[in-house]
Amino acid sequence: MWRKIAKYFNRYPKRRKLAQKLLKYGLKINDNKIYCGEIELPDSKIARAFDIDRRIINSTIETIMKKEDLKKVFSNLNPTCCLKDVAPEMNWGVIEIIPEDPSMPGIVADVATIIADNKISIRQAIVDDFELSEEPRLFIVTEKRVPGTLIPKIREAKGVKAVLIY
Repeated sequence: MWRKIAKYFNRYPKRRKLAQKLLKYGLKINDNKIYCGEIELPDSKIARAFDIDRRIINSTIETIMKKEDLKKVFSNLNPTCCLKDVAPEMNWGVIEIIPEDPSMPGIVADVATIIADNKISIRQAIVDDFELSEEPRLFIVTEKRVPGTLIPKIREAKGVKAVLIY
């Protein structure tokens, strides 16, 4: 997906950076403004957060609105709640998987099977997009803490390079 989008921004590194951040955080464009869900975000705050000039925001939005395929993507983004940081407070478990090759199919399926075979429910699974993230990870939040005895089993799953449990 990113390659299709990036071609519109290859000559403009700051616009490219903003487009990547919009995708990463699920920030959508509607009516020439940037939204987090239904909340309109001020250009000045976005510029400060992403260390870009406000004019970059306007030119990026203009590029997106001119290209129908970009408009379809960026007008339909939604932010996602990630539970991994609150999991310890809820007595849930978190498994972080570092993949050998993040584009390899079946990693999530194999790890989920191991977890299910041990009678642990998955509350959430979030995978970083390998085209948008330099070091993509798979985060799995479980209904209870995961016993350390599962680490070797998960490490043996297809495509798993390393496992962290916290």
